[in-house]
This record gives sequence, C-alpha cells and structure tokens, in this order.
Amino acid sequence: MAGPHGHQGGCPCGAVRYRLEDVPFAVHCCHCRSCQRETGSAFALNGLIEADRVTMLAGAPVRVETPSESGKGQSIARCPDCQVALWSHYGGMGEKARFVRIGTLDDPDAFAPDIHIFTRSRQPWVQTDDAPARDAFYGRKDYNTLFGPERAARYLALRGL
Repeated sequence: MAGPHGHQGGCPCGAVRYRLEDVPFAVHCCHCRSCQRETGSAFALNGLIEADRVTMLAGAPVRVETPSESGKGQSIARCPDCQVALWSHYGGMGEKARFVRIGTLDDPDAFAPDIHIFTRSRQPWVQTDDAPARDAFYGRKDYNTLFGPERAARYLALRGL
C-alpha cells in the first residue's frame, strides 16, 4: 500500500518486505521468452528504480543467477522461504537499478506499463494497445517521449549517458 514513504511490497509469505522511496522511472511489460519462462506467464511487469531508492523493511532476498535475453544475464532476488521473485538486476545496469516485479507490490495496480518490449515474442492473445510497443528494446531517443523528462533523466543517469 502507498504511504507517506512510498509503495510497499513483498513476498506472499511475508519474510521479505520492501518500500519504494520513489516512483519507478520506467515500467516495462516484457514479452520476451525468458520472462515468459521464468514467470510461467505471458509477460513480466517490471518497475525500474534506482537500487538506493528501495528500502528493506524485513528479511533479505537470496540471489539466483540466470541467463537473459540480452545475453548479459540477470540476478533475481527471491524470498529465501517462498522463493517468489521480487526484483532482478540485469547486466546493462547491474546493481545500480532494480527491476521490481510490480505484482509484488501491496497495490499492484499502482503502475501501468509505460511500454511493451520484446513484443516479437508476445503471446498472440495478449493486447498491447494500452502503451507503446517495440519488437525488441527501445533506444535513447525514446526516453523523453516514453517516460517524460524527469524520469528519463533518472534513466540516463543510471546508464551513464
């Protein structure tokens, strides 16, 4: 639930709890085959946020290393008890950003996707008309249009651009 200090979330068993201290600078609905396989669903909905803007409230996730669509790999933070994925760190931004699974927020309706990515492998019955869509990822020229100047600046800072 949203409170004076941001949106809170955690795993279903309650062993790991966290709070977002800001809104995500981007929300991706990723349709790549890796996300489909890892979630057992048609896509993953990730809120990208600076790692230092996530406060741990209880517990500590364990890290599991897995391959990713980019080939750079990812580190998934999971609850040590129920094993639910809470967020990932991807090769491109490493430890600087967390790709928080929006479904682990107490209010998972809080953030709609800014963009659908890797739609070349989306399930044919999934509609993507609620946000812009790209066959793969998107480019730097899209940041301001997709996220607005303030959130785009946060994204660019993390990418070192």
